[in-house]
Amino acid sequence: MRNPMASRISAAWQRALARLPSQCAVCQSWPAQRVCGACAARFAQPRARCPTCAIAVEAGQQQCSACLHQPPPLARCVAAVDYAYPWADALSDFKFRSDPGWASTLALLLRSTPWAEPVLDGADLVLPLPLSRQRLRQRGFNQALLLARQLAPDKTDATLLLRLHDTPAQSSLARAQRLENLHGAFAIEPLRAHRVSGQRVVLIDDVMTTGATLHAAAGVLHRAGAAQVSALVVARTP
Repeated sequence: MRNPMASRISAAWQRALARLPSQCAVCQSWPAQRVCGACAARFAQPRARCPTCAIAVEAGQQQCSACLHQPPPLARCVAAVDYAYPWADALSDFKFRSDPGWASTLALLLRSTPWAEPVLDGADLVLPLPLSRQRLRQRGFNQALLLARQLAPDKTDATLLLRLHDTPAQSSLARAQRLENLHGAFAIEPLRAHRVSGQRVVLIDDVMTTGATLHAAAGVLHRAGAAQVSALVVARTP
């Protein structure tokens, strides 16, 4: 059985580490934060994006051709940056190298993105994309949940959206294969399904590639009666 006192000490230690002075992960200066203001300004410039899938578009373009042809199940999708240097490295450290201290920096990056604040303010529920039990045991934490708690702690519900089974690694698969992998992967907690009905829901994840995972989760929420589903992600694969 896990020792609750040990869990509290571990959480407090992680918070303390996040406040310690450190070098900027990009330029190696000493700003007492993970990414200095100069690097954030240089590598996180706002850019025109499709409002429903967050893919980069030409200035003045209202929506990408894919979303015009087949409207996605997301009313709004906001991404802070492209999945590229230096953010790809930061997200790899965050997710794959067990460094939860990145959560506050990446959440601030996302909250500072145009349209992110209105989406959060308009939400009734903020739901992190869940991990399977197997993936959670391997990683030790759910990166989407850490982001959600930084972004909207009072609206975040960590147990309403469930991941029913693990899926093979999605990174090398085409969209159709990803969708097939994700069939039946998500569900609403049965005893609390009424919490979704009529609600404006925002999904949180770290990276969006084809959108298959977010769309699968959004479909489950719509079938449960959600009035609207949007998404916020740190990075969007170009």
